[in-house]
Amino acid sequence: MTAGDPVGDPPRSGGDEAAPRPLIERLALGGIAIVVAAVFGGIAVAAFAGSELFLGTMAGIGALMTVWAAAGNIRRG
Repeated sequence: MTAGDPVGDPPRSGGDEAAPRPLIERLALGGIAIVVAAVFGGIAVAAFAGSELFLGTMAGIGALMTVWAAAGNIRRG
């Protein structure tokens, strides 16, 4: 462990850019994110149906953020 590296990680080779993820891994992660977004969406619908506006709003925002992160992961790599 050195003063510049408090956790003791080994130095990276080749620079700061990490290698992009393979396409199949990105698609699998995107699929998992879609399932999670669907769960958030279901919670949002159920919450709004039960007159829980705050919970429904937060679950809807969670669904949108999950889809946004999945799209960024698939597009960017």
